[in-house]
Amino acid sequence: MTALIGGVIAVVLGLIGIIGWWSEFIDLLQGAVPILLLLGGALAVYLGSEELKDKRRAELEAAQAPFAPSTAGGDDEVEKYKSEVAELKAKLEAMENSEAEPSEEEEKTE
Repeated sequence: MTALIGGVIAVVLGLIGIIGWWSEFIDLLQGAVPILLLLGGALAVYLGSEELKDKRRAELEAAQAPFAPSTAGGDDEVEKYKSEVAELKAKLEAMENSEAEPSEEEEKTE
């Protein structure tokens, strides 16, 4: 409740001050607006340049992503490829053994 009363008093005093010192208020605005525009413009330029830097950095990372090693699911993929290599080695050994040992039909013809 005290904040409400204090707010009403501040609004009334502010209105009286603006009416009583209108020319000084305009002088203050004339001095403050250009400075605020300069500071706001400088801030906008800075933020815009940072946004461009971030966009370029993201584009570079996206361009390099296909060449970067992936760490997601790395252990599962490694195990999958190890088991696949082991299967292929076993098949290769079986094929080599079947070529080394003559089949029954080849023995009958000799």
